Amino acid sequence: MKNQRVVVTGGAGFIGSHLVVQLVEAGNDVVVIDTLLRGNKIPHEIFKQIEFHKVDVCDRDKVKAISKGANVIFHFAAILGVDIVADNPIETMETEVNGMQSVAGAAIENQIDRIVYASTSGVYGHLALEKSVDEEILVDPRTSYAMAKRYNEIYLASLFEEKGINSIAIRFFNVYGLRQDNRMVIPRFYEQAMSNEPITVFGTGEQTRDFTYVDDAVKASILLANRVKGFEIFNVANERESTIGELAEKIKKMSGSTSEIKFIYAPKKRYDFEVGRRFGSSAKLLKHIDYKPNTQLNEGLDVIYASLLN
Repeated sequence: MKNQRVVVTGGAGFIGSHLVVQLVEAGNDVVVIDTLLRGNKIPHEIFKQIEFHKVDVCDRDKVKAISKGANVIFHFAAILGVDIVADNPIETMETEVNGMQSVAGAAIENQIDRIVYASTSGVYGHLALEKSVDEEILVDPRTSYAMAKRYNEIYLASLFEEKGINSIAIRFFNVYGLRQDNRMVIPRFYEQAMSNEPITVFGTGEQTRDFTYVDDAVKASILLANRVKGFEIFNVANERESTIGELAEKIKKMSGSTSEIKFIYAPKKRYDFEVGRRFGSSAKLLKHIDYKPNTQLNEGLDVIYASLLN
């Protein structure tokens, strides 16, 4: 993708900021919509090259006006973090649903025929624990966040059927990397380890996740945006399992920390987020774009740790 006018909602956030960097470096005209509620993660040199609007994605009139002339909208704005989502389920759902309707309205009004939406592997819930999950499996969203994401997937499918707007919903699996904050497990573990404080692991630490490096996730998103036709759902997963206990050990060893790894009970409000096992299949992704995430967890952790030393 190059030489296009691209709107990115949530572009100042973690994944969004990496997306903005890659889009700008490829020669696109990038417009970012973000409230800056969690700060601005876009590097300074890149920020000078974009058009920025401090606007809530739920403000339909402003989003329509800002999106005029765009070729594609990457809708990545969301409320993130297990504790924040658990404490604010209504706001989480309203942001997802109203934000999507705002983006869809802008696409219809401005004849923008492509939407790329950041969904989540959370839609799989507690199902398919014995194997990798693919896009064909029956989903089982348990949280307000996952339910709203699944609603929006169905909404986008309907949007294509009724209005002809092409779209892709991307189910990201545990994306991590530079500029992620401690609402997420990897930066939280690094923060604790490098302060020699207890590294707190919920449960037994035997639960698994499929950690996908952010640059890989963004590259896949851009490649998919070039090939949108109709409505499709894609997993973006590294296809490798790591236990949370192993992750804590890796980060402790890498940082030379004296921290104790402390296993604690998860609060009741986190129950639906505490999935025992989850890793994804990127077979459909590979088939469609001849690419899938390939950064090993150790490689990604090395990059993060090096950045923390500077």
